[in-house]
Amino acid sequence: ILRPSMAAMAAPPPAEPPVPPGRRCPSLLGVEPLLFLTTVSLGLQGPLATQYLWDRLGAEHGYSDRNSTESSGCGDINATADPLRQEVEALVSHWNLYINLGGFFVSLFSVTLFGPWSDGVGRRPALILPAAGMALQTAIYLLVMYLELHVAFFLLGRILSSLTGDYSLILASCFSYVADTSERRVRTFRVAVLEACLGTAGMVASIGGGQWRKAQGYINPFWLAFAASLAATLYAAFFLRESVKQRKETKLFTLSHYKAVYRLYTAPEHPSSRWKLALYSLAFFLIVTVHFGAKDLYVLYELGFPLCWASDLIGYGSAASYLAYLSSLVGLRLLQLCLEDTWVAEIGLISNIAGLVVMSLATTTPLMFTGYGILFLSMAATPVIRSKLSKLVSETEQGALFASVACVQGLCSLVATGVFNSLYPATLHFMRGFPFLFGAIILLIPAAILG
Repeated sequence: ILRPSMAAMAAPPPAEPPVPPGRRCPSLLGVEPLLFLTTVSLGLQGPLATQYLWDRLGAEHGYSDRNSTESSGCGDINATADPLRQEVEALVSHWNLYINLGGFFVSLFSVTLFGPWSDGVGRRPALILPAAGMALQTAIYLLVMYLELHVAFFLLGRILSSLTGDYSLILASCFSYVADTSERRVRTFRVAVLEACLGTAGMVASIGGGQWRKAQGYINPFWLAFAASLAATLYAAFFLRESVKQRKETKLFTLSHYKAVYRLYTAPEHPSSRWKLALYSLAFFLIVTVHFGAKDLYVLYELGFPLCWASDLIGYGSAASYLAYLSSLVGLRLLQLCLEDTWVAEIGLISNIAGLVVMSLATTTPLMFTGYGILFLSMAATPVIRSKLSKLVSETEQGALFASVACVQGLCSLVATGVFNSLYPATLHFMRGFPFLFGAIILLIPAAILG
């Protein structure tokens, strides 16, 4: 046995050879638990924050939903003409508009900064920052409830979270992580699995949040949301394995990150992919805009006349909307056996359009849940589009690509909250479900684009 020399023993180990394109090193600990935890946190906060605004603003303006239900009754036909109730509905809708507009406008710039940055430094920093920001937002929400601060502090918490990328950056980094660790032929299904995690977490949070709020109020569920965000931060910091193999030092505050996103659409690696990137992004924008806009109004629509749902039914309704992620995953897997991905997306759009039309006409609880049931394939289109987009760029541009997708998604929320939350109070007097019908008509455009 030869004894190595001292120089050889002191020499650093050889650098790892670069990973050839197409070969992946799957991580032992995936990104799915992190996405699950952050979605639980978001799923708890969304419906409960809207209900808290309803109760808080209603009390400040002398409207008690419980007293109204006992006297004239939410189920009474006269309740729809109650001007005080309509004023509270409009106030809650407007505050949701301010919070969402402020948050997503800030995240529009932070996501496009952190996304391309993660192509150099790795995905883990781009997951730690937004998870910590979500924990900070939940802590501020808790302070508002404990100290009965003005509801404008909800807007402050959302903006602080958006400065670190908010939930949009978590989505962008998670999908980039999957693109880093998956092969092209199975990427659509891997993306669908990641979106199914969204549905599972949202369903758990919605059912648990509604029942918990009914039993113990708002504060305890928000403590769980804070714990879930904090656990996601610790998971990303200490347990998640890095997916970017060739990391390099990259400046954070530089315009080159924004230019990287811009170059994807103006000077792509393959010129023929420019129009495909633009058209797929437009289809994605319209689909997600309708999804966000309708989702923002579900709780308000269910609280009002003639449905008049309590918090437990609202929780079941939110769970049914999240269940579409799981049913879409199963349907996508089965339909892929006999159809191309584009046809699967078309079938998903048909499911989405039909479900929104039924909801726009829902005047009873069974009919509303029927609408939720028809949406069982509504989430099949987005994983197909994400997968097609990721295959149009090189392996070193996945972070920039999904940052641009997150930017489009942030713009979706900006437009959805502006249009749907303004459309809802404006159409209360002639058709409460008109925004859902409007969304169904808009979805005909991406169906034509994909076709």
